[in-house]
Amino acid sequence: MGLPEMDSAVLFGLITMVTWGIWIIVGNAASESIDPRTAAAISYLVAALLAFGFIIVSDASLTVTARGGLLAGVAGLFTGIGLISMYIGFTRGSTTVVSTLGAMYFVVAAVLGILVLGENVTLTKLTGIAFAVVGIVLVTQ
Repeated sequence: MGLPEMDSAVLFGLITMVTWGIWIIVGNAASESIDPRTAAAISYLVAALLAFGFIIVSDASLTVTARGGLLAGVAGLFTGIGLISMYIGFTRGSTTVVSTLGAMYFVVAAVLGILVLGENVTLTKLTGIAFAVVGIVLVTQ
């Protein structure tokens, strides 16, 4: 009996979940060992090298449009702000609180998707967002 087939989105979502969970714990330990800003910079330097290496060994297009480059740059700006904030947060509070709040970025993305991108509002989506907000309140208590 073989392994069941898995949707590739689910597979990569699971890989993301596990690796980011490990990243939070290792990042917390790093921010306790060295200045959290330095730990954040090293973390993203390694991630950038990995991303560039992946571009080289894959069939990724190196074509960059002005719009795409600008949007990717703005995404990187917000990623960097969040990363630095997370590492500093580790030194100021509980890893559980900082990582859980940070992991709730999907709530912001869902709300912006509805407000900015015009995605459909459904009872299921609203219920999911409400449960996430309840989770935030419970974790921060």
